[in-house]
Amino acid sequence: MPADLICPACERVYDAGPAEPWRCGCGHALEFTDRPHPEGDPLPLHNLDTSDGLWTFHEFLPIEKHVTFHEGFTPLVDAPEWDAKFKLEYVFPTGSFKDRGATTTLSRAVELGVEKVVEDSSGNAGAAIATYAARAGIDADIYVPADVKQSKLMTIQRADARPVRIEGSRQDVTEACLDAVESEAQSASRTESGDAPRQTDAGWYASHAWNPAFYAGTMTFAFEIAAQRGWSVPDAVVLPIGHGTLFLGAYRGFSLLAEAGIVDRIPQLFGAQAAGHAPIVDELGWEPADEDDVETDIADGIQIAEPARKDEILEAIEATDGDAIALGADPIESALDRLHRNGFYVEPTCAVAPAALEEYRELGLVDSDADVVVPLTGSGLKTL
Repeated sequence: MPADLICPACERVYDAGPAEPWRCGCGHALEFTDRPHPEGDPLPLHNLDTSDGLWTFHEFLPIEKHVTFHEGFTPLVDAPEWDAKFKLEYVFPTGSFKDRGATTTLSRAVELGVEKVVEDSSGNAGAAIATYAARAGIDADIYVPADVKQSKLMTIQRADARPVRIEGSRQDVTEACLDAVESEAQSASRTESGDAPRQTDAGWYASHAWNPAFYAGTMTFAFEIAAQRGWSVPDAVVLPIGHGTLFLGAYRGFSLLAEAGIVDRIPQLFGAQAAGHAPIVDELGWEPADEDDVETDIADGIQIAEPARKDEILEAIEATDGDAIALGADPIESALDRLHRNGFYVEPTCAVAPAALEEYRELGLVDSDADVVVPLTGSGLKTL
C-alpha cells in the first residue's frame, strides 16, 4: 500500500491517493508517514549489486520502484585543481540530478493510479518529469518560463509532454501552474475551511519543490557518496540552492544514515546561490561575497525567489554548522571556464558550487585540507 502523508507542523494525516493534497491546509509541506531504515550492516561497495542504480537503496525509500532507467550511482571523481571530489550528477539520462527525484515521483504516481502529472520548472526538473512520465505512460503538462532554453524545451516536447510557456518571473510560472492544479475559488474555500488544497482534474502536482516523493529520490545522493567512500562521509559538501531539492536531499540522506548507525556524523552542508537570487543568504544576513557581485542571471537554474521549503533549508544549515553565500557573474563564469578546460562539460548553474568552494576556503569556513565533495548538477548540453 502507498504510504500516507503527514504534516510535520500540525500532525494531520492525509490518505494516499490520486486526489491527495500537495500541501497541508496549514500551508506546510507534507512528508511520508513511513520513514524506513535498513536492517543490518551495509555491504561494501564491491559486494553491492548496483545494477538498479539508486534503487539499490530501496530499503530507505517509502516508494516501490515502478518507473526507472536504472539511474544513479553517478561517478565520484578526483578534482585535484579544486582539492575536492566531484560527483558527476550531469551524467543522468536527462542530463541533471533531477532524475533522482523524477524516478521516485513518477513511481509514486504509478502507485496512486495517477493519469496526468503537472510540474513547473525552469527546465531541468520539467525535462526529467516529462521523460519519466513518458516512461510510465502518464500524460504531463510542464509549465516553464517563456524564455526556457531550447534544449530543455525540446526534451519536454520529445517526451510527448505539453510545455506551457509563461511570461514573467520563475514565481509567475509556479503561480500559473498552481492556478491550473486548483481553481482560485476551490483554493479560497478550502483554505478558509482549514482543508488542504487538493489535486483536481488538471493533474497531480509532481512538484520537485513540494512533493515529498522527489526528496525521497534526491536523498539517494547521500547514500551513494557514503557507499562510494566505504560507508564514510566527507567533512563538507558544497551544493547549489534554488528550491534546495539536492541540498535537502543530501541532509535527509546523511541524517538517515546517521540514525541507522551506518555513519557516525553528518557532513557540514554549504549552500551556493547567485547574487540577486539569494533568499537563503538574505535570511542569514550575509552580504554578497564581493562588492562587484551584483545581480546575475547566469545561473538560471537556481533563480528562486521563494523556496517552498526555506525553513527546512535554514534548519539543515544550522544543524550541520553549514552556511550559504551568494556569488556574482565573474566568479561563476570563471569557474565555468575552468570546469570546461578540465573536461567537465556542465551548464552555467553547475559552476556556482565549485566557485563557492573557493570562496568558502578564502573565508576560512572550509579548511584547505578538508575532505570536500561537490556535485556537478547539469550537463552543458542543456545550454544548446
